[in-house]
Amino acid sequence: MRVLVCGGAGYIGSHTSVVLAGRGHDVVVADNFSNSSPAVLQRLEQLIGRALEAHCLDVRDGPGLAALFSKQSFDAVLHFAALKSVGESCARPLDYFDNNIAGTIVLLRAMRDAGVARLVFSSSATVYGEPASVPIDEDAPLSATNPYGRTKLVMEQLIDDVCAADPDFQAISLRYFNPVGAHPSGLIGEAPNGIPNNLMPYVCQVAAGQRESLQVYGGDWPTVDGTGVRDYIHVMDLARAHVDALEKLDGVRGHLALNLGVGRGVSVLQLVQAFAEASGRQIPYRIVDRREGDVAEAWADPRRAHAMLGWRAQLGVEDMCRDAWRWQSMNPEGYAET
Repeated sequence: MRVLVCGGAGYIGSHTSVVLAGRGHDVVVADNFSNSSPAVLQRLEQLIGRALEAHCLDVRDGPGLAALFSKQSFDAVLHFAALKSVGESCARPLDYFDNNIAGTIVLLRAMRDAGVARLVFSSSATVYGEPASVPIDEDAPLSATNPYGRTKLVMEQLIDDVCAADPDFQAISLRYFNPVGAHPSGLIGEAPNGIPNNLMPYVCQVAAGQRESLQVYGGDWPTVDGTGVRDYIHVMDLARAHVDALEKLDGVRGHLALNLGVGRGVSVLQLVQAFAEASGRQIPYRIVDRREGDVAEAWADPRRAHAMLGWRAQLGVEDMCRDAWRWQSMNPEGYAET
């Protein structure tokens, strides 16, 4: 298939582009590089072994999308083009509503006008809000506890409504839990701007000596060691799931939502210990107060993704830590040095 990957230079979009190309699909990247780097494109070309068509394009740019769709024919769209920081969304909610919700409306309209009716959407487990129990399956109540989660929930609802209005429109939303790791080559990985919002890149920077220590939010949770438990999933497993979903779209009627997770929880201190072993570095940390809105534990029930796509996570915590450390060691400044 010829696939337009919106946000294809970002963390998960770039890894998915590699898997797409590896399976013989024709990849076209559209990205505004607001949270990524054009240097990613050169790395992608190294990995896929051929030139990559890419466009500097914002999903809110209706005329730009219309021009792209009019010049070439696409079989499907993968939509990763969203802002993704919970904390930032609380400080800048309007920017998140504009980019994530308005951008999705513009993209869906451009797809409709071009007659493109296949979509794989990058959603999030944040649509479950504060879960009442674990593991979390797709029938759990949906809610939002922050503006970022609210945008993902609204984006899914928009896709629902488009599918209801057009019986030919086929969509899968993939709700993933905690993506970590990097491509095993070390050529692409997670490169946060400024202070990392997520645990793994922060641990990487502590191990590299770029940050003094890790703050662990809460040591008195009712968990195995008192620290929060989450479902960490390797980005390459995620990338594979997106391509599996794309290749199964023809068998989907309407809008299907699937969890992507390993299906078991790992505590913060367990992840820190695994990273110390993978890197050979000590990870200094200190326990601080819990963060408002955090929960003790959250992990996925991923059985529906296996039933519908034949997909399940294959890589463990050791792989996640090893690949994240390789990326950090080879790219201490992220993509800034290329």
